[in-house]
Amino acid sequence: MKDTLQQIRVLVDARYPVLQLVTHEETRVEREIVKMVQSMGRGVYKWRLSDGLKGGVAPTGFAGTQAPGACLATVADVEEPAIFIFFDLHRHFDDPEVVRRIRDLCQLFGTRGQVMVMIGSDLLVPQALQKDVVTIDVPFPQREEVGRLLAVLLKSQKIDVPSALFERFVEGSLGLTEEEIKRLYARILLDGAGFTEDDLKALIEEKRRVIRQSRVLEFWESAGLMDDVGGMDSLKEWLEQRSKGFSSDAKAFGLPEPKGLFLLGVQGCGKSLMSKAVADLWRLPLLRLDVAAVFQSVGSEAENLRETIRVAEGLAPVVLWIDEIEKGFLGSSNGGGGKAFGYFLTWMQEKTKPVFVVATANEVRSLPPELLRKGRFDEIFFVDLPNVHERLAILEIHLRRRGRDPEMFDLTSLAEDTERFSGAELEQLVIAGLFSAFHHGRELDNGDLVEAGREIIPLAVTMDDRLKELREWARPRARPASLERRRIDYFNEWDQLG
Repeated sequence: MKDTLQQIRVLVDARYPVLQLVTHEETRVEREIVKMVQSMGRGVYKWRLSDGLKGGVAPTGFAGTQAPGACLATVADVEEPAIFIFFDLHRHFDDPEVVRRIRDLCQLFGTRGQVMVMIGSDLLVPQALQKDVVTIDVPFPQREEVGRLLAVLLKSQKIDVPSALFERFVEGSLGLTEEEIKRLYARILLDGAGFTEDDLKALIEEKRRVIRQSRVLEFWESAGLMDDVGGMDSLKEWLEQRSKGFSSDAKAFGLPEPKGLFLLGVQGCGKSLMSKAVADLWRLPLLRLDVAAVFQSVGSEAENLRETIRVAEGLAPVVLWIDEIEKGFLGSSNGGGGKAFGYFLTWMQEKTKPVFVVATANEVRSLPPELLRKGRFDEIFFVDLPNVHERLAILEIHLRRRGRDPEMFDLTSLAEDTERFSGAELEQLVIAGLFSAFHHGRELDNGDLVEAGREIIPLAVTMDDRLKELREWARPRARPASLERRRIDYFNEWDQLG
């Protein structure tokens, strides 16, 4: 919270009249704000609906100030340089008197060296106050704060934890509130083991519980493996080059942190699998954002998205997977989700936290063009139907996954005969062959796979026109995820002739 406090102090010194701090941790924020204000030699006043205005020249409280309008009228009579902390005042913005009195106070605060700090969990600023209020999202406890919490606890309990394990506990606690971290550490102490490898599982479970409450965010404990992705060698090479992009060495070298990746392509060709595999390759946690749920959940779409991003940034560095992004943002620039869309664009352009966004889409021609502008995503890749070499690799992967030796089958011929099959359809081919063999009470053979392939009608056949249109759109706008194999085959043949 060090950077946030520094930002607040600059705004206070610059005489900004009203600050709105968006947080669920009012106890932590109140404590830090009071310490900062006292170090500045200013008075501190606090207001809650439950007990009215207290502090400053009246430590026991001002009578009759429970109602926000009456409290604000009393504040107007206080002339000493001070900070007025209001809790959940935003819930009373539907009262015209409250809004009017805040606007009047804005004219007084600057000359008196006073500032109003509103603390609450929701972002809500009425139109009349938008020019006077500065909103700050308070981050969850950062690595330094969490490390200090854990170190104090371990010292008080006389528990010695190896430095490597200590760092894993600190990293595993990121994204939780201070109270959640304290409760979690108390649970670990009560279990009696005392911060061992097994206790790390409690961290995973606590994160899953917290993220589950967000309604639109899902925490994936184990992502897909890059070895399970057949083909897409060009994309894999691109990812490998950026695998250390969040390291201090990369920063010292002058490299910016990777921002994000946009995967456009044919359904069933491995976009989602690759999105999960990025987290495995880079050894980062994986969060999945259900962008459609952002617009279906109760409350403001922009606020839902804002809260989701706060959670993701609290867990950073992390991979944020947005599957089928078009379901949420299709036509957003003209629709009701415009504010959420605008917030997402601004965040992608200006984000400073190491949150790598992997967005997938099957249909992008109607997406707002500003979403795909350079600077928001590092690159756009087009994932096409697998070529014959990729089909061979995909078939081998699915047979090995099910305990079969690919060398026992004529996969080269099968790969050639499944020209328009997607990766998902090749997987279903293997599964269908296994079901047939199981039904007949024998082991899988090549004939089962060939027969299963004949019975599947690829989606690319039934949607041929749409596929052609998608390829035409992507050709000048996106990089192919697969290497150009025709050139490779040519040189292989040339070497064989030589």
